[in-house]
Amino acid sequence: MITAILVLFFTVVLSSFLVKAFPPHNNKWLKLALAFSGAYLFSITIIHLLPDMLLGSSKPHTVGYWVLGGFFLQLLLEQFSEGVEHGHIHLHKHDHAGPMPFLLLGSLFLHSFLEGSILIDNENRHLHQGHEQDNFYLVLMGVAIHHVPAAFALMSVLMSRLGSFNKAFMWLLIFAVGSPLGIIVSNTVLASGPDSTLYNALTGLVVGNFLHISTTILFETSPDHHFNRNKLMATFLGLFLALVSNFI
Repeated sequence: MITAILVLFFTVVLSSFLVKAFPPHNNKWLKLALAFSGAYLFSITIIHLLPDMLLGSSKPHTVGYWVLGGFFLQLLLEQFSEGVEHGHIHLHKHDHAGPMPFLLLGSLFLHSFLEGSILIDNENRHLHQGHEQDNFYLVLMGVAIHHVPAAFALMSVLMSRLGSFNKAFMWLLIFAVGSPLGIIVSNTVLASGPDSTLYNALTGLVVGNFLHISTTILFETSPDHHFNRNKLMATFLGLFLALVSNFI
């Protein structure tokens, strides 16, 4: 659990410094990173998270409701986050010294919290008999990879609003602690009893969340269906990594 907390926290923190190396208007690398992360997230959701959730549920026919809930919850959150979680950067020249985007930060915090909530520590895995937890590090990697472009986009927006890296960095920490807090809360709550209903509900929400984000990313990285070799290669690299993980 400690490893996952540190990985997710420092992934966001370190990714924020990318704004010093890559200006927001030069986003070629960002589109490649998004294509890779979108393909990886979509793949592990289909071949790991969704099957494991169905196998671990005593009422598998209810799983779809939680997935739908997560999908449309993410659709709602994006009305406030402006799509930052999948790399959207909306900069305005007159944003300096403007009001803090509290709704944006709040929606990103909730998004990040839910992602961390399904990372259950090894010591608690026995509570979910019949539900394989071998995907712990695969999901951890997927969330971490997904947070790199998200942290860059958020930092770019915050700097546009505040005009200072230091001020923006302090607010970025709200997003950085989201997933770690999700890990701590879920491991504490789920360690209190053998009922896996809550875990299945959380996983369903995150599966719907991942499906929405990953498909949005994959469609947006190929607007008008124009062929782009680099993006296609990044997409298939994400798919390949997810498939290879079955044999690691």
